[in-house]
Amino acid sequence: MDGADYSQTSTLHDTHLPKQSPRDPLLKLVGLQKASGCWLLDPALAAALEKTSEEVEKTKPASVSQEVWGTILALIWLHGFKMDTKEEWEILATKAVSWLHAQNAPDVTECVEAGNALLGCNLQKDALGF
Repeated sequence: MDGADYSQTSTLHDTHLPKQSPRDPLLKLVGLQKASGCWLLDPALAAALEKTSEEVEKTKPASVSQEVWGTILALIWLHGFKMDTKEEWEILATKAVSWLHAQNAPDVTECVEAGNALLGCNLQKDALGF
C-alpha cells in the first residue's frame, strides 16, 4: 500500500451527497416511478403527494387509467412544488411525458385541471410538456 488514508476519501464523498431526509417527498416520488416512465396510482403515490388514497381516487376522471392519472399527478406535483430542483427530476418528467404520449391518453386537459384542483396548483398542460 502507498500509505494513503482511504477513509478520508469516503468521508469527503459523503459530504457531497444531497442533504435530504429519506422521508423527502421528492425522493419518495422519484422512487415510485416505474421503468416505463409512469407512476401507479396507489397509497404510496398518494402519500408522496401528501394526499390520501381516497382524495386521489375520487378526483380521477372516469375516462383515464390509474397509471395515466398517477403520472399526471406526479408531473403536476413536480412542476408545482419542486421547480427549484428541476435539474434533479427533469429526465424523469421527460420519460413520463413520453410514456403518456405513447398511451394516447384521452382527456389530458381534464386530468390536468382535476390534478391542479387536487394539488392546489395552476399549471397548463403545455407547461408539463404536453
